[in-house]
Amino acid sequence: MLIGIFDNLQFCHWLVFGVILVILEIFSPAAFFMWMRVAAVGTSLALLAIPEINWEMRFVIFSIASIVAVLLGKTFFSCKEINTDDPAISQIESELIGNIYTVEKAIQNGAGRIIVRESTWKAIGPDCEVDNKVRVVVVKGSILEVQLV
Repeated sequence: MLIGIFDNLQFCHWLVFGVILVILEIFSPAAFFMWMRVAAVGTSLALLAIPEINWEMRFVIFSIASIVAVLLGKTFFSCKEINTDDPAISQIESELIGNIYTVEKAIQNGAGRIIVRESTWKAIGPDCEVDNKVRVVVVKGSILEVQLV
């Protein structure tokens, strides 16, 4: 009975599956379903071109297309390390250290948040209230170590 359902899948069903994968991608923290969506659309186009493909071959096409799409996506869109002597690149540390910012979320038990330009950053340092001014003394990744001003 279940095989009969797979046999009746048409190209529009694969397109709907692609849309479902787009919706899943919205709620996913990683760009993974996007590549499977490409495979679903590719399967749909293959089925549109050759409607007599049996259900087993449809799933084989989708599987192979998914693997190829994920590998190509990972290859072409992966983060690549930039090696440069240009001091203007990645100098966020030097831009932040020494500057004074406003506490957005009170620093309690050594942790809180400060406003840096249009965003907020996690800050560690001595306890202080909201709207106090702090100076960045150390940058540890995305965490700013601060001292009271």
